Order: sequence, then structure tokens, then C-alpha cells
Amino acid sequence: MFLELKAQATSILKDAIQKVGLEIEDSELYFETSSYADLASRAAFRLASLYKQNPKELATRIVSAIEIPDNSYIGEVSASGPYINFHAGRHYLDRTVTAVLEEKEKFGCGAPKDKILLEHTSANPNGPLHVGHIRNSIIGDTLARILRRAGYDVEVQYYVNDMGRQIAVVSWACERFELDLSRKPDSAIADVYIKANIELDKNPEYVKEIDSLMEKVEAGDVRTIDSFNNAVSLAISGIKETLLRLNVVHDKFVNESSFLKSGAVHDIVERIKATGRTKTDKGALVVDLSDYGFKKTLVIQRSNGTSLYTTRDLAYHEWKAGQADRIIDVFGADHKLISGQLRATLNAIGVKEPEVVIFEFVSLPEGSMSTRRGQFISADELFDRVTEAALEQVETRRPETSYEFKKQVAEMVGIGAVRYDIVRVSPEKSTVFNWKEALDFEKQGAPYIQYSHARACSILEKAKEEVAWDPSAEIEPSLLVEDTEIDLIKKMASFDSIIDLAARELKPHVLAIYARELADAFNQFYRFVPVIAAEDEKVRAARLALVNCARIVLANSLDTLGIAAPESM
Repeated sequence: MFLELKAQATSILKDAIQKVGLEIEDSELYFETSSYADLASRAAFRLASLYKQNPKELATRIVSAIEIPDNSYIGEVSASGPYINFHAGRHYLDRTVTAVLEEKEKFGCGAPKDKILLEHTSANPNGPLHVGHIRNSIIGDTLARILRRAGYDVEVQYYVNDMGRQIAVVSWACERFELDLSRKPDSAIADVYIKANIELDKNPEYVKEIDSLMEKVEAGDVRTIDSFNNAVSLAISGIKETLLRLNVVHDKFVNESSFLKSGAVHDIVERIKATGRTKTDKGALVVDLSDYGFKKTLVIQRSNGTSLYTTRDLAYHEWKAGQADRIIDVFGADHKLISGQLRATLNAIGVKEPEVVIFEFVSLPEGSMSTRRGQFISADELFDRVTEAALEQVETRRPETSYEFKKQVAEMVGIGAVRYDIVRVSPEKSTVFNWKEALDFEKQGAPYIQYSHARACSILEKAKEEVAWDPSAEIEPSLLVEDTEIDLIKKMASFDSIIDLAARELKPHVLAIYARELADAFNQFYRFVPVIAAEDEKVRAARLALVNCARIVLANSLDTLGIAAPESM
């Protein structure tokens, strides 16, 4: 709705500027939100610079030339110094309410757009996902959900490292140590991987065995390939379980080795050589990217002729470029250099570059994590810990309910708390996840937003019993005139613009902030305005419809954040 309001404001303003004999590009209208208006334009500043006139006088002249069409969402336009302020009219408010009730879960969705291939998580299959990994998963999954709601056709991929050094160590470990298959498979893999690294540190001569395994895989040795595949499949099956619990789903798992088997790795190396950028450094083949601003060369082939993860990643990205209109990668800060080199190399050979979302790391108060050293808290352990704490809260708040109900709500609240607390922070900022704070209902995190949705559901159920509320009956949105009612309607109306902004800037935290503000607006409305107790029947019906609208948009916001919207807590 807000995007339509802005489009109408743009049209009205451009017409008025032309009427006073001036010209300006759409990009120079400079619309922004303001505490004094629903939309404010700084166009007069730009025009003053172009035409050497006083911006305040220009703003007044333009406003005097404005004509608002019938049934416009714009109610009033005024000049405040050099600013041109647009105020939403009654039609905008009424149409928002009816649109939410009509469109329901489709409210806030954009028109169909291009295809996007988004890669996220892609953690090495050498153990379970830990807290350091899941920020990647949560940012990536939330971005995919936002982009889909914005109208994009999104395919989500997990790039499986099934042939690198770490996987050679895993394969070697599986041959050397017994796997405890009574454990979750990715945890069993981690156990032997940790033991293998201890052994390798003690006996460096074993490193030659690892190098030999890598050479055999590249040479196509069937037994070695099968050994790698078995180990990777075990780890990935456990990782998928964890992702599913986190409400993260990938459309496709793409194996790194497939690009070696297809010849794509060989082809891309030859094409990079043809650019004249390669040279030999201590036997290894490296790419000179100094003209792209990189002092460090990029190694694409070892001295023994084997490829690197980077080489195979280049082939993967070339393949991805042919699969979609846009490619998006979600990488940790430790990939900042390599992702820049990857983009530069692709550019040098004329292949479409990915858009890269770099995130800083998340840690626990306990400190940093390393799978190799066995110093980590797995995502599974974290989820268990958080849901157990959530269960205690649910038992305190709803002692009369069944254990199954408590358990179900605890899982929704616990996982929601993890997802929200991690995604609410802008990706470029590092964060420490404190699960006790994340579960605090008063801290306005996921439990607060979920509780707001449950409260809306409860109000509507109570209305059906006490005043025979009929959700399909026609209502009069124009009766919603209280300040808190209007604030709530305007907040719901801005949902499409929040989705648009988050999709354009690839910033999922924008939606997280919005969801909290929407819950605030709903709770303020319910606090100050009687709903079921409203004396006038038509006013009561309109307010119950507004509660229903809030329920719908809260559910849509939570769903796009990958968080469950419980009907009862």
C-alpha cells in the first residue's frame, strides 16, 4: 500500500513541477519518511540548485500548483520551509484495511520478477552446524523468503564441499576410527574428525596420506571417491535435520566434485590462462588481479596439478550464471577477500558476477568456536537449551495446558527466539547471541511478536463467543479514527515498502525491526481502545476487523522471517 502511496505522490509532484515550468528526474524527488508527514520530498533543494532560486519559495510555488485526483491516497500536500509534505487521506486508510482482509497471506507481495539463485550456509560437512554457521543459514533463508514475497522466483542452493582437504581428513578419519552411528550422523563425523586432527598434529608424516587421497579423487579413483561420498552423505544428512528444525530449506544440494567430473574446472582454468593473467609461483598457477585492486594473487592450481576449492567455486559460479538472472551469495567475513577475488576473476573472463552479502560472526558468551579443535556448541545443543528454557516459561504462564501443547509452543518460541535475535542485527555487525535475553518476553524479540499474534487470535476467538462476531460481515473502516487505530493501519500499510527495501538492499534486519514495531502498534491500539467492550456495534465490528488485520500482517511478517505464528501461548 505504501508503495502505491509513494507512486501517487511521485506522479502528483512531477505534474506540479512541470506546471511551474521546471523539470526534474524521478531519482531527484528525494522522498523520505518524516515525523511531520507520511512522505516528505526534498525536491525543492535540488530544483533550487538547478535553477538558482530560493528552495522555500520554490516549495510554496510547487504546492500551490498541486492537484490531487479524486480517490487518491493522498489527502493533503503542504509546504514546510523547503520541504513538500504529503499526508495520506482517508481513502488510503480504508483501502489498507480492506486490502489486508481481501489479500490475507498475499498482502505485501510484489509483482512477479526475475529468477534469483541464492546460495547460503554451505558449511563443510565435517561435523554438525554450530552457532557460528547458523547466522549464515538464518540470513540466507530470511533473504530468500523476503525476495520471494517481493515477487522473485528464488532457488536456494547449498554448495557441498565433497572433495577438499577437510573432507580428505574426514574420509581418512572414517577409515582409521570407528564411527559411533548411535549418534546423530554429523556428530559422529565430528568425533572422528577431531580425533584425526589430533593424530595429524602429533604425526605430521600422515599429511602425505591426506595429499594422496586428494590426488586420487582428482584422478577419478573410484574407491577413494566412494569413501569421500559416504562420509559427506552422513554429515549432510545430519546437517539437513538441523536446518529443518531451524525452519531452513534448500531447494538443491550441489556437489563441488560435479564440476571436476564435467570438465568445467579444466575449461575455466584454460579460459583464465587465455586472459594472460596467470603465472607460476613456486609451481602453483596463480591469477594476477592487481588491476582490480588485489595485491594478493589467487591460486587456482596447486604445484601437483590438483585444483582448489576456489577453482571449483569459479566453475560453480559460471554454471550458476547460466541458471538465473541474478546470483546472490551469503558469506562470512572471512570470505571477504576470496569473494572479491572470485568476482574479479569472473569479470575478467566475462562471466556474470554474484552479489555478495557479507556478515560478521555471531558468537556465544562462551567465546569463539572451531570444529577442528572440538571447541564449539552445536546448533542442536543450542536449540535444545533454548527450547528447554522456553518450556519452563510456557509451564509458568500456561500450567493448565497439556504437555504436548507446552512442548509445541516451546519449540516455536525457542527456535523463533534464535532466528529473530540473530537476524535483527544488521549483517555487517558482529553479535553475541545471549539465549536468555532472546527468550525474554519483555525484550520485544520473537516471543513478544509471537505473543502479540496469539493475543490477536485470542481476542477474535473471544469475540465469536461473547458478541457473535462474524469475520465475513461488511465493516466500515472509516469508523477507525482514533490515533492508535490510524497508527496501526499506517504501520500495516508500510509492509510492502519494508519488503521492497529489504529485497533491494539485501538487509533482512529491516523486516525484523518492522515486525517488532508492528507488534508495538497493535499492543498500543489494544491498550488504549476498547474492542469487544465497544458500545457501538459498528465501531466494535470495525475494531475487530482491525484486530484481524493485525493478526494477518503479524503472521505474514513472522512467516517471512521464518518464525512460527502460534495462535495460543
